[in-house]
Amino acid sequence: MASFKPTKIQVYPKLGEKVTQDTLYWKNYKAPVQIKEYGAVTSIDYSPLAPHNYAVTAFTRIHIYGPFSQEPVKSFTKFKDTAYCGRFRSDGQLLVAGCEDSVVRLFDVSGKVALRMFKGHTKAVHVTDFTSDRYQILTGSDDYTCRLWDIPSATELTSYKEHTDYIRCGTTSKLNRELFITGSYDHTLKLFDGRVGKSVMTMDHGQPVESVLLYPSEGLLVSAGGRYVKVWDLLKGGQPLVSLKNHHKTVTCLCLSSNGQRLLSASLDRHVKVYNTTNYKVVHNFDYPASILSLGLAPGDQSIVVGMTNSVMSVKYRKSPEQTKETSGQNRRRPAYRVFVKGKNYTPKQDDYLVSKPVKQHLAKFDKELKRFSVSKALDTAMESWVRFKKPEIPVAVMKELDRRGALKNALAGREEQKLCQLLSFLIAYLLDPRFSPVLVMATEMILDLYQPVFGQSPVLDRQLLRLQELLEKELEYEQELVEVLGMLDTLFTSSLPRKDVPCPGISRPNGLAQAGTGASAPQPWQSAVTGTSS
Repeated sequence: MASFKPTKIQVYPKLGEKVTQDTLYWKNYKAPVQIKEYGAVTSIDYSPLAPHNYAVTAFTRIHIYGPFSQEPVKSFTKFKDTAYCGRFRSDGQLLVAGCEDSVVRLFDVSGKVALRMFKGHTKAVHVTDFTSDRYQILTGSDDYTCRLWDIPSATELTSYKEHTDYIRCGTTSKLNRELFITGSYDHTLKLFDGRVGKSVMTMDHGQPVESVLLYPSEGLLVSAGGRYVKVWDLLKGGQPLVSLKNHHKTVTCLCLSSNGQRLLSASLDRHVKVYNTTNYKVVHNFDYPASILSLGLAPGDQSIVVGMTNSVMSVKYRKSPEQTKETSGQNRRRPAYRVFVKGKNYTPKQDDYLVSKPVKQHLAKFDKELKRFSVSKALDTAMESWVRFKKPEIPVAVMKELDRRGALKNALAGREEQKLCQLLSFLIAYLLDPRFSPVLVMATEMILDLYQPVFGQSPVLDRQLLRLQELLEKELEYEQELVEVLGMLDTLFTSSLPRKDVPCPGISRPNGLAQAGTGASAPQPWQSAVTGTSS
């Protein structure tokens, strides 16, 4: 008796990933370097001056790392509680940070002790930044106030209390020292003008605002909060331009690429999305092992630094041109060592004796049912949820094998409502797929013939049949339109081809009938009949 042959599952070609310039650019980074910090990394800020060190705020410390160092080159630990928002000044010489104890501290990057301490807030200070003139500091606190401080005298200049909840993000204008923007958990963004003494523009984000970002031209503002990233046009009174919802959890931080043409957003869903700033479509995605709280991009996009909730900082460095060439020019994987031991070109000799080990055949569940001639159970096994959704080629292969055996109609007959609904759902999902259409169209015809008497008795089956009918009608309309387009193209191609006089056999063309003045012969009735034109 011949052994049972398993069902042959046809392998369909997979569509390759679309490789774009963004894919090549953002994938050109080395494997990430992970650095353990003392707590969750809440802020990352790059120095604007070479060698572009970056400040990492984590727990009660601020560490300054070199561009390629894995150990901090400088540490500020004079905080009594959790530190927040360590920011460099535009000249890279001073650094300001807030704290849970409501005190704002100003440090000299080359020193250790705080140069100034600004006291006035009553709760934790989460927002700090320098104004464009370098002599003032903006702070935002959980006491609902944002304040401007004078650095030389360490005194408070102005206090604004227009928000009704925690202020957790803010930024200053780099073009005008009087303008700054704050974002709050009261869902609003406010643009303040120091010359007026109050906010001049208010925008409703709709979610607690976690991060704000100004474009270099400062005509556009980006805000992040909840699952949304929104872009606002400040030149048109703060009108919303676009709302992006590509993350599954709260978006925590924003960043711009060095040329300003790509926007990056990081979220608690462990993803960093890269958007094209012309159409705001996602062009690349980074995955990380934990929720992301902070994001930093080095000048020239030479490195990407991400701070996570598990106290780990991930650093990715860009590959050099030599490393990129080596990666693209890598050879295929070399043969294993056992190949060389056995001998790659070994040929058996006449006296060699081959000892073969019997290989046990492991059959799939549907093949075991087919072996028992349980055709209905074989189809049920192939239609399990994880199989039909993840590997639709398996149910199609089983249907094809049942049709080859002449048992497909028997396998489809006598089904309960639930199993029939599963079949109809599968047909609705994959009937129009050109890979599976030849088999599924045949199965659909059999189901309609078998279950025509019960149609109209179950509202669930009726809805699925109507859905199937709509899909087929839509597909027929597409095919009809394609046939019409094909007919028009055939007409255009035929009319564009040069005509040639094709003589008919047995008919001689009369002479002396040339048209006057042209030297061309007049068309004859036999020519019209051959070319299809009227005489």
